Amino acid sequence: MSSVAKEPVAGAPSNTEAEDPTVPIWLIIVLFLLVFWGAVYFDEHGGFFDRQVFMPYVSADNLKDFQVAGGPNIFEQGRIIYGSTCVACHQPNGMGTAGQVPPLVGSDWVNEPQPGRMIRIVLQGFRGPGLKVRGQPFVTANTMIQWNQMTDEDIAAVLTFVRRNPDFKNSAPPVTPEMVKSVRAKVQQTHPQLFYSPAEIEAINPGDL
Repeated sequence: MSSVAKEPVAGAPSNTEAEDPTVPIWLIIVLFLLVFWGAVYFDEHGGFFDRQVFMPYVSADNLKDFQVAGGPNIFEQGRIIYGSTCVACHQPNGMGTAGQVPPLVGSDWVNEPQPGRMIRIVLQGFRGPGLKVRGQPFVTANTMIQWNQMTDEDIAAVLTFVRRNPDFKNSAPPVTPEMVKSVRAKVQQTHPQLFYSPAEIEAINPGDL
């Protein structure tokens, strides 16, 4: 018994209709809005549309980190001055000499947020009994000589080096020449004689600049 193949009937509708290739208008609008939002976000959070920022930098702050400084490096300037003036007493490692010269490493004096006391000590010198370092008495008959012949810039540099030196375990804010100039003028009026005593220095507000 043979099977009869079914022939398609002429004019009958096809079971497979071609899909409409047209993209819905709403999808186009959504894609446009996403692209627009992405461009706005990128413009506000990236540096590629900043006229002053070019690849490979991504922001103005990132670019600033790689700029060559226009002026002298005050920390390195201070390192040189320390090596030619302070190192003989305070030692290359800042540890001083037991019973003679107090340490600069981790010193509470050095790490005060404001450098008013340190500037005065450098300008006029320091001596006398009663010195305490990190809460412990430090007895010494030595005198720290005055360095008021140094310029405001040099004093600011060497103090910045000591106060910000990670090798000395210090992380205090830098000292500026303007601070030194201001304190120098005050010292000439209030303490023209050389050598502060520990008691005199402790009575001074470190923020008196």
